[in-house]
This record gives sequence, C-alpha cells and structure tokens, in this order.
Amino acid sequence: MGGSGALVPSRWTRPLQLVTAWCSLVFAIGTAVQTFVVIDLPMLELAQRLAGASRPEAAQAAPGLRDTLRAVGIVYLAGNAVGVLAVRGYAWVYWVALVVNLTQATGVVLVPTEVLRASAAELGVAGVLPTLVTDGGAVLLGLALLGFLLRFRTPWARRRAAAPA
Repeated sequence: MGGSGALVPSRWTRPLQLVTAWCSLVFAIGTAVQTFVVIDLPMLELAQRLAGASRPEAAQAAPGLRDTLRAVGIVYLAGNAVGVLAVRGYAWVYWVALVVNLTQATGVVLVPTEVLRASAAELGVAGVLPTLVTDGGAVLLGLALLGFLLRFRTPWARRRAAAPA
C-alpha cells in the first residue's frame, strides 16, 4: 500500500491484537469444555424438566437438543480458534473475531436460566464457568473491538498514514 491510503499501527494495534488472541484462546477452550463436557444428556434432560417438560418429553428431546447445541458450539469453537490468529494482524481475522464475539455475547441473554441451573446441579461451579467466561468475556471483547473500530474506522486500530508533503 502506498500514499495516503496506507495503514500504520497505532499505539493500540498490538495490544488489541494480543488481547484478542489470548481471549480467543481462552474462549476456544471454554467453548470446547461447554460443548463436549457440560452439554450432555443428563444435564439437558434436567434443563428440560426445570423448564416444565415431563420426564419422557425431556428424554425424547434431549438428544436432538444436544446435537444442535454441539453443532453451534463447534462453529463457535472454530470462530474462536480463528481469533487466535489476531497476532498476525490480518484484517479478515478482525472481522471474524468481531462477529464471533458479538454473536457469542448474545448467550448472556439467550441461554435459558434452566440450562445454567441444570449445569450447576450436574457439575457445580464448573458447569456454569465455561458459559460465564465465554459469553461474558465475548461481551467485553466484542464491545472493545467495536469501540476501536468506531474510533479508528479501521480493523486493529490502525491509522491512515499522512499523505506525503
């Protein structure tokens, strides 16, 4: 890139990339734990019963729900894994990280309380910690990425280079 269109790092570029990469790594681990450990048939059956389903209804619905939630979890696991590439500074990684974190943040309001209660009943604090870390952390990281985008108008808080005199 040359001339006035060239992008140069600001003092925030590298810290934003590093925070994004580290958070993405933590969120990928949390998503994997949530997807493959916390989400199981007993927890989902209990969540269904807490939501008012009968035992037979819960047993019938749980396998399909597990498969759906695991598919969604795999998508977020892949998205968070891409976010680890933030250290490379690619603009496309910024956009993936922004979308993944803003959508994963919706879990804060979309995950039914019955699921959290069932997770806590089945696994204690370890049952809700992955959701709290990934969804709550995604709120913070998503807002940070969005805030820097609004401030700098470019991915990774880069600035446009001044035109040569």
